[in-house]
Formats: sequence, C-alpha cells, structure tokens
Amino acid sequence: MNSELEALETKIEQVVALVHQLRAENEVLRNQLTTAEGERLHLRATMSTARERLEGLVANMPEETQE
Repeated sequence: MNSELEALETKIEQVVALVHQLRAENEVLRNQLTTAEGERLHLRATMSTARERLEGLVANMPEETQE
C-alpha cells in the first residue's frame, strides 16, 4: 500500500509540474498574441495611410487627353 501511495504521489507531482509548464507556455503564447495583435493594428494603420496617399496622388494626376 505504501508503494501505491508513493506511485500516486509521483504521478501527482508530475501532473503539477505539467500544469506549471503549461501555464508558463500559455503566458508566453498570450504575450506573443498581444504582440502580434499590436503589429497587425500598426500594419493596418500603415496600409490605410498608404492607400489614402495613393488615392490623393491619383486624384491629383492630370487626366489624359486624346487628340
């Protein structure tokens, strides 16, 4: 019976270690997701600015005349 308890204790310790490892990995993934979301928002703003500039340039282009 003592060996069964020791085996159970070992398994519980392994589960606890795994839970700690998974929590740490989850925190890393959350941080990566937050960073990626920030980068995505920055890229969207950059693309929007570029689109507005291009639209302004196109609007100011002289129209072609056909003779």
